[in-house]
Amino acid sequence: MFTEAQLYSPVTRGGDGAVRVRLSAEHPGAQDREYRARRDAIAALALAHTPGEPAPRVAYTEREHAVWRTVSAELARKHRSYACAEIRLAAREFGLPADHVPQLDQVSAALAPLSGFRYAPAAGLVPLRQFFGSFADRVFHATQYLRHHSAPLYTPEPDAVHEIVGHGTQLASARLAALYVAVGAAARRLRTDAALKFLADVFWFSLEFGVLRERGEVRCYGAGLLSSYGEIEEFRAARLRPLDVAAMGTAGYDITHYQPVLYCARSFTEVEEVLGAFFTGMDDDTPARCARDGRLPV
Repeated sequence: MFTEAQLYSPVTRGGDGAVRVRLSAEHPGAQDREYRARRDAIAALALAHTPGEPAPRVAYTEREHAVWRTVSAELARKHRSYACAEIRLAAREFGLPADHVPQLDQVSAALAPLSGFRYAPAAGLVPLRQFFGSFADRVFHATQYLRHHSAPLYTPEPDAVHEIVGHGTQLASARLAALYVAVGAAARRLRTDAALKFLADVFWFSLEFGVLRERGEVRCYGAGLLSSYGEIEEFRAARLRPLDVAAMGTAGYDITHYQPVLYCARSFTEVEEVLGAFFTGMDDDTPARCARDGRLPV
């Protein structure tokens, strides 16, 4: 999804047409031939998909459903303690199954009356401009594979849990979905790589790792936190800074570790107003204006 794509699992097609997902040596499933073959097969389904057609159905195994059940139960419990009210309301309306992995078309059907978003299959990393730009059409490109069964509460890359429990729950909120649409419109009008990266960095610190204050507590709304069994319990220990798009668009971060700095809104309304105005008004000159006039990280 982001510029740190080399940390995810590249998908390639050989001269013989065979699809291969290259897992890093540190990946929990790297030495599991059955899991690797499974990843290749699921990626091949996505690559064969024709846009506009129903998403391919994955015949999930009992082991994959068991991973989903384990993660769903743990995250549902943690959302009650750490997610903001808008997310908890969206989750209730979304009504994700807790006992089996939903198909992407089922996710789309659940989102349709809530925000109009639909899911499209992705074999792996989607080019940044395409990934963000599709939001303007209320389309979210999502992977369909599950993390390795040996580590159900950990994944080094976005999997179906992240895409559906994290982003899907956000997209079940019409208010958050409106921000996604604004991101998509911005991505389509931007022409420079510098501006696109600035947009991606603001997205990272907000719709991926956003937090806010609510009734005296810091709670999360970012998909990266909502889908992380470990980090959702640790984000309150991060250094909290005010919601500031100039700082968010220029701050460095390491996606392989828990985020040490987060940008905390004073309320969900501030999230809507500040991010909505930024995404709606962003252009190719925004990074330069922020460097010249904005408040930069200290």
